[in-house]
Amino acid sequence: MTDRTEGTFLVTHADADSAVLKDVHDGQVHTLRSNPGLAADDAVEATVAPDPPMEVTYRVIEVTERRQLSIERSEEPPTVHERELAADLSVGELTREPRAGTGEIHVVCPPADADATERAAADVIDDREGTLSRAARLGVNRVEIRSEPGVLSVRYLP
Repeated sequence: MTDRTEGTFLVTHADADSAVLKDVHDGQVHTLRSNPGLAADDAVEATVAPDPPMEVTYRVIEVTERRQLSIERSEEPPTVHERELAADLSVGELTREPRAGTGEIHVVCPPADADATERAAADVIDDREGTLSRAARLGVNRVEIRSEPGVLSVRYLP
């Protein structure tokens, strides 16, 4: 049999006839010849293999885990701990910290005006593929964004 690839994939596009998977570790893109029931923004632990004879499309051999990912903007402000992390940062810096259990917290220190913080939050949301790829790599289901002027937290949550 031809080369199989096992990994964690983000479903970047899905319709009734096909789907596109992106390996969240190396960025390799796999276009599926048919869609085995996947939806956009799914994270899947799967094995894929090229379709013979030309091997330009792929097929799913096995899916061992599937979860729907989401990004949400919270009305809640960053936590006290996240504010403390931001206080140790210079403008433009980022720090990452594991969460108790599963996931990570990323804290960014944008300029202290509300417009700059809002633009930073919008950038995280607009980079949907990158943000959801990180969530898939971390094994979480949900990304929650909290902000206040000068503090942006991106919480990768189970």
